[in-house]
Amino acid sequence: MFSLSEENYLKAIFHLENSYPEGVSTNALAEEMETKASSVTDMIKKLSEKKLLNYKKYQGVKLSKSGRETAIAVIRKHRLWEVFLVEKLNFNWDEVHDVAEQLEHIRSEKLISELDKFLGFPKRDPHGDPIPDSEGKFAVSNKMLLSDVEKGSSGICVGVRDSTAPFLQFLDKNGIALGKELHVLEKESFDQSMLVKINDRELRISHLISGNLYVKTS
Repeated sequence: MFSLSEENYLKAIFHLENSYPEGVSTNALAEEMETKASSVTDMIKKLSEKKLLNYKKYQGVKLSKSGRETAIAVIRKHRLWEVFLVEKLNFNWDEVHDVAEQLEHIRSEKLISELDKFLGFPKRDPHGDPIPDSEGKFAVSNKMLLSDVEKGSSGICVGVRDSTAPFLQFLDKNGIALGKELHVLEKESFDQSMLVKINDRELRISHLISGNLYVKTS
């Protein structure tokens, strides 16, 4: 049994390990958690004592087997609740993150198992992120960033890198959603901005936007 704060730290480390495979630094974790480095140090010590982390001097921390399992369980609950909120309670995809942050700490394994079954065992959340199954396995996805798509090529939007409300609201405003095909008409060498076609409409987007959209190409 772990505290809400401990679970949040484990989840943060799990996400950061993709960018820091050798070990997540105290400063990187402090930035992610929006807290002081001293607070992170205290939590790292606590999680290490519970055998949830492995710490290497000058390299940072990595999740242990039990730490990874705990983090994945929290992520599974978070993403299932996001699906429930969107599909069953008619929340918009930009509204669900903060609510799911609260619901992800519910302890009942039976509730989550029944929720998964009730939703039809979804593979992805409303933002396109894979939902780990009951054994902690993620579905493999062959995706790339729209910013890496060449002029003249197309891709189906399958996810977002940035799931903050302002970004999702921007996408809604411009008709960009999961399942939409984006055709790259132009790609500027100067700033990597793009002119894309969505349905029958053309839209110019910045590199910041294209760098936060995942697409699947044929």
